[in-house]
Amino acid sequence: MLRRSALLTALAALLACLVWTPAPASRAAPASAAAGPCGVLASGASAAAERAVSAACAQVAAGVWYTWGGGHGPRPGPTYGQVDPTDPASEHDPERLGFDCSGLVRHAYAEATGSDMLDGVASAQYYTHRAAARFTAAQGLGPLLPGDLLVWGNSRDLHHIALYLGAGRMVEARQSGTKLMVSDVRLGGDYYGAVRIDPGPVTGHTVQTWGSGVWTKEQPATSAARVYAFPGPTTVRVACQKHAEEVTSDGYTNDAWSYLPDYRAWVTNIYIQGPAWLDDVPTCTF
Repeated sequence: MLRRSALLTALAALLACLVWTPAPASRAAPASAAAGPCGVLASGASAAAERAVSAACAQVAAGVWYTWGGGHGPRPGPTYGQVDPTDPASEHDPERLGFDCSGLVRHAYAEATGSDMLDGVASAQYYTHRAAARFTAAQGLGPLLPGDLLVWGNSRDLHHIALYLGAGRMVEARQSGTKLMVSDVRLGGDYYGAVRIDPGPVTGHTVQTWGSGVWTKEQPATSAARVYAFPGPTTVRVACQKHAEEVTSDGYTNDAWSYLPDYRAWVTNIYIQGPAWLDDVPTCTF
């Protein structure tokens, strides 16, 4: 999918993940992409992951539409979409009950677990503190199991997400003007990697951030490369903390930084709710 302007990307992040914008010659491709069985196509997945796949496939079988922003209501489930001003194919989305990519993932795991555990856009779902394992693009499909979440984009902007079925296939809400479909996994382009969801109790130290647009960093320093910005208060898992560069921001000064394993990044403790040095969180040894 081609990236949109920074302004439209920010707007879409508040609503849902962005839609694919293929070249004109590929506009008809989704009809054939929907062919083939939708279901668990490999062994080894957890019971919850298999139920998530079944829930997503039930929506495919029902002929549910992609709708821009769909599936992000107060509760999981299809909702009427919105018009994407950059995509003429979305003109009927406000008339259709459906899902966008992250709305479908949210619904699938809510049906599978009885908990709205993946509420949010594609980036929030990928960086969830409920991750059991993560896989890079370089690892390909070899280690993946049905129910794993595939994502596209980069660390700052993950714009599409889908559920893996096995055998190189996935179920996705792809773009306006199409219905939910089964597709071959697209490993080229900006495929970023995958995450496996653990629906059980969360392990490790979880805390809540505050503020909006708070960047995580590759190293515990303000000059380090940016990784991901929290759009708002976010539950995160902290592995450890250390004293590093002193930061002054929003009326606070602190030299403590926390390492967030789900982001493989650091954040200043200023933006973590709680004391300046987090209780019961060990000191990093790296």
